[in-house]
Amino acid sequence: MKHSVCYWCFRAFYTLPEFCKEVKALGFESVEILGPADWKVVKDAGLTCAVGMDSFCNISKGFNDPKNHAFLQENYARFIRQASENGIPSVICFSGNRNGISDEQGLENCARGLEMVTKEAEKYGVKIVIELLNSYIDHADYQCDHTAWGAALVQKLGSPNFKLLYDIYHAQVMEGNISNNILKYHEVIGHYHTAGLPGRNEIDESQELYYPHIIKTIKGTGYDGFLGQEFIPTSGKPLESLRRAKELCTV
Repeated sequence: MKHSVCYWCFRAFYTLPEFCKEVKALGFESVEILGPADWKVVKDAGLTCAVGMDSFCNISKGFNDPKNHAFLQENYARFIRQASENGIPSVICFSGNRNGISDEQGLENCARGLEMVTKEAEKYGVKIVIELLNSYIDHADYQCDHTAWGAALVQKLGSPNFKLLYDIYHAQVMEGNISNNILKYHEVIGHYHTAGLPGRNEIDESQELYYPHIIKTIKGTGYDGFLGQEFIPTSGKPLESLRRAKELCTV
């Protein structure tokens, strides 16, 4: 398993060049959830960006609403080409908020809207990952808020270039049963994110998720992709928190 970290959680403490230098020294291979303007900084530091994200990627306005399809399809076509040209393996997408759309209709709408985008991803050798987010605390009304829904969309599209981004923190908020769901759905999962609960903070002994066991479960499925640390540090020593998180996830 390869180690990655989401820069947005640490933006208040470090510039991107500073952060890249520090996390490389800690043994991380990727800094993720960054747009094209930042990719060169990461590459110059000897790292990659495991998951790209651009400014048009909108959590609340996603593929579940057909009104967004033309805009998203045009922008993702460009973004996927950019990612391919820059060696970025994956890009993120979102379902969007329900806004009265049923889960069944939202699934159908997402599949229709993403069909063309997924073909572009296949053409250019880039993976699209749709993120599971909780709708209980952080992202009210978000549609892809359960593993089964995300898995159904992956299966409906039937492409090796479209997978679920399984955020362990968000999944724990919504449904728990983390290890069993990883074992059940690992074939549809293309990326993982971490954070502690409650609070979305450090993944140490101060919170309810036991990450060494979770990581062993993930590794047991044969997953050899990136694990993205996405916790908001509170200790006053963010790099020490990150070092400890990597240590806990190296099993």
